[in-house]
Amino acid sequence: MEKVIRGKAFVFGANVDTDQIYPGRFLELTAQEDLAKHAMEGVDPDFVKEVSSGDILVASTNFGCGSSREHAVITLKAAGVGAILAESFGRIFYRNAINLGIPVIVCPGISTNVEKGNILCVDLSTGKVLNETSGVTLQATPISDYVVTILSNGGIKPLLQNQLKCSG
Repeated sequence: MEKVIRGKAFVFGANVDTDQIYPGRFLELTAQEDLAKHAMEGVDPDFVKEVSSGDILVASTNFGCGSSREHAVITLKAAGVGAILAESFGRIFYRNAINLGIPVIVCPGISTNVEKGNILCVDLSTGKVLNETSGVTLQATPISDYVVTILSNGGIKPLLQNQLKCSG
């Protein structure tokens, strides 16, 4: 995993819940390519037509509130989302994202300093977020070394599998 992520911004408001990220009516789908087709459908039906691998979600407060289902994170990962920046996250969503290998970054002021289509450059080690379109730089909470290790392995499960291979 790259410690610097660069991508186009998709901006959302406050309280985007997991059913907006991945509507519950699609829970019977299991293949990741099928899940990806419905990413953000509850809030932006055109999202999957516009998102490219590595693009960045930006939100106001409480992104990912609601259900504890991992489907919301899985669908964003399957759609190619490179990172999610918000002023705050739903607690369970935040941990699910880390455990499944998507960087989630708390960044005060992000929602008022980024517009859809802006190009962002995020340094996970330092927490620096540069809006290349506007020239604005913000300071996010840097991700801990342990979380970077989890993300670098693709999530908590691959990390543990790698650790077990090395110790066995």
